[in-house]
Amino acid sequence: MDKKYAVQYCTVETSDGCSLHARIFYSRREQAEVEGERNLVVVLVHPYSILGGCQGLLGGIAGGLAHAGYKAVTFDMRGVGRSTGKPSLTGFKEIRDVVAVCQWVSRNLDTDRILLVGSSAGAPIAGSAVDQVDQIVGYVSIGYPFGFLASVLFGRHHKAILKSPKPKLFIMGTQDGFTSVKQLKNKLSGAAGRTETYLVEGVGHFELEGPGYDDAMVNSILDFIRSL
Repeated sequence: MDKKYAVQYCTVETSDGCSLHARIFYSRREQAEVEGERNLVVVLVHPYSILGGCQGLLGGIAGGLAHAGYKAVTFDMRGVGRSTGKPSLTGFKEIRDVVAVCQWVSRNLDTDRILLVGSSAGAPIAGSAVDQVDQIVGYVSIGYPFGFLASVLFGRHHKAILKSPKPKLFIMGTQDGFTSVKQLKNKLSGAAGRTETYLVEGVGHFELEGPGYDDAMVNSILDFIRSL
């Protein structure tokens, strides 16, 4: 069966001189059968660069969103793949990468509505960028590492997303090895604005990131988009 989407390659420059390799997934259909706002674009932020995270891990989700009629953008953060620069241990330099891609998307893809999706360590990095770009209208986390050990690296990111008034969805497996369900609920109990959770029963952190759950992630993201 032919794919119902196509991929375009592009390069995005950051404010501090890094060149990021990115891909745009878009529908091949002339009239996409999409509910909600057609001009919304989804930008996806990949897992931890230092542990092998790259945009290829999000290709299944991006393709599913494109098949549904939405443009989706993935990119390699600094120091990954063909992107220049060096990755940082705590992900703070990578916030600039996310901001640069979202600003590029707003200028070049003719949209004022961006949904930002972060996977694993990409979730706290994306969360820190949410309120830095006006066009970002919502946020989805897949496996946010809220747990104690992960917080040693990413704890300083938590405040930004928890205080953001923008709508948020946190997706997590109930057997996530980095964050327990109790830790997730405790963290989100004081979150600002509309905050939702979707728990996948019996699934671990890396399992949820795998291709076997791409369709489930796509469906959850589409449901969230329709609710915005």
